[in-house]
Amino acid sequence: MASIPSPIHPESLRAVNKIAELSGQNVHECMQCGTCSAVCPMVSSMGFTTRQGIHYLQFGQVEPVLQARIGEFCASCHTCVVRCPRGIDVPRVFEAVRQLVLRTNTDLVTLGDIPKDTLAEAPQIAFVSTFRKLTS
Repeated sequence: MASIPSPIHPESLRAVNKIAELSGQNVHECMQCGTCSAVCPMVSSMGFTTRQGIHYLQFGQVEPVLQARIGEFCASCHTCVVRCPRGIDVPRVFEAVRQLVLRTNTDLVTLGDIPKDTLAEAPQIAFVSTFRKLTS
């Protein structure tokens, strides 16, 4: 029996498979209902909605999701997980995307770029969590 070639570029397919491996989630189970975007408290901060992020991943377009930095903006509140009719753990998917970025050893924040006023006023725990999430 002849196989149907995948329209997804092999490198992109590897990235989507790596996201599935890291997250334990299959983005192809998403039926694009938009519930995750409707309940997401951070959706206005992201480059596009959570539904669109999953949609890009379904078609192997990982780069737009990486550039939108959804993994950084996701608050991991899990509201989308509770409401998802398919039970997809969307924060785990976006955490896997963030892990892919960090594995390139690219720091997304540097101490020298933070204004001195912010360093003096902000709580230390905010810096600790920021550096844990945004540096490799």
